[in-house]
Amino acid sequence: MKKTNPLWLMILLVMLPQFAETIYSPALPLVQEHFGVKEGSAALTISLYFIAFALGVAFWGVQCDRIGRKKSLEYGLITYGVGTLAAVFAPNFTILLIARIISAFGISVGSIVTQTILRDSYDKENISKVFSWIGIGLSISPVIGMITGSVLASTTGHQGIFITLYLLAVLFYILSRRKVSETHYPGKEINRRTLTDLLKRMLKDREIIKCCLLIMSFNVLLFSYYALAPFIFKQNHYSSYAFGYSSIILAGGTFIGAKLNRFLLLKNTSPKTLVKISTLGSCIASAFVWILAGKGIYFLIPYFFIVMAFSIAIPNILSTALIQYKNETGSAGALLGLIYYSMIGTGLISVGYIQNLGLSSLIFSGIGAIALFIFSEKKN
Repeated sequence: MKKTNPLWLMILLVMLPQFAETIYSPALPLVQEHFGVKEGSAALTISLYFIAFALGVAFWGVQCDRIGRKKSLEYGLITYGVGTLAAVFAPNFTILLIARIISAFGISVGSIVTQTILRDSYDKENISKVFSWIGIGLSISPVIGMITGSVLASTTGHQGIFITLYLLAVLFYILSRRKVSETHYPGKEINRRTLTDLLKRMLKDREIIKCCLLIMSFNVLLFSYYALAPFIFKQNHYSSYAFGYSSIILAGGTFIGAKLNRFLLLKNTSPKTLVKISTLGSCIASAFVWILAGKGIYFLIPYFFIVMAFSIAIPNILSTALIQYKNETGSAGALLGLIYYSMIGTGLISVGYIQNLGLSSLIFSGIGAIALFIFSEKKN
C-alpha cells in the first residue's frame, strides 16, 4: 500500500501511551498523600492501567479489521479523553482507578492501531527500519513525560497532569481526523470463532510466546522504575523535580540504544541477534541494580543500560512478531497485545507487592533470558 500517513504523526501516536504513563509517575507520591492510600495502592494505578490497556489492545485491534483503522483510532481517542476528564474530577481513589482504567482502554489505540497501519504500509524489508524510528521517538517521550509531570506535580498537583492529558486527547483526535488515511477497508465480519481459532494458533506458536515473554520482561523492567523509583527518591529526600530530571539519564540510554539499533540495522545486523544481545545485557545491568539498591540513587547507572537494551530490543521484537500473520494483522496484533499487556499488568502487580526495585529487576530480566533460551526456534 502507499505510505499515505505521515510518519511523524504515527510516531507521536505510538509515543502517546508511554508519555501518558511517564507524565503521571512523578505524581504517585502526591496521589498517595491526597487520597490517603499506601504506596502499593498508589502503584496499583499503574498495574491496573496495563490490564485495561491489554483489553483495549484486544478490542481496538479487532475493530481495526471490523470497522477500519481510522475509525478505531478516533473512537479510542474519544474514550481516552473521557477517562482523563473523569480523572480530573475524581473525588476518591476508587473513582480515580476507574478513570485510569477507562483512559488506558482508550489510549491503547496509540499502540495497536498505529502499529497496524504501519504494518499495512511497509513491507518486510522496511518495517524494522520504520520501527527503529519509533524506537528513537520512544526515547524522547519519557524525558518529556517525566519532566513535564514533575513540573506539573509541583505546581498544579495531580489534577494538572490529567488536564494536560485531556488536552492532548483533544489535539490528537483533531490531528487524526485531518491527517490519517484509511489503510484497510473492512472485509468479512470478524466473529468469535475466528478469533478463538487464531488465538489457539498463536498460543501454539513458540515464536509468539517468546515474543510476549520478552516484551513483558523489558516493559516490567522499565515500568518498575516508574512505579517504585518515585518513592526511593522521596526516601532519599529528593524532590519530584529530581525524579523528573532523572529521566534525562534514562532518555540518554534509550536514545543511544535507538540510534545504535538503527545503525546496526542499516549494517544488516539481524533483528534476532540484536534481541539476544539486549536481553543478556539487561540481565547483567539488573544484577548491578540489585547490588546498588539501598545505596541512594546509584541504581540509575545500571538503569541507563537497561533502558538502552529496551530501546534496541522492543522495536525488533514488535516489527518481526507478526510476519507470519500478514493476512490478519489487526486481529493478530490485538491478540498479541492482549497476551503481552496482560503479562505486563500481572508482572507490575507482583512488583507492587515485592516493593524492591533490585529484586524485581533480577526476576524479570531473568524471565526474559529464560524465554530466549527455552523458546528459541528449533530447526527442523
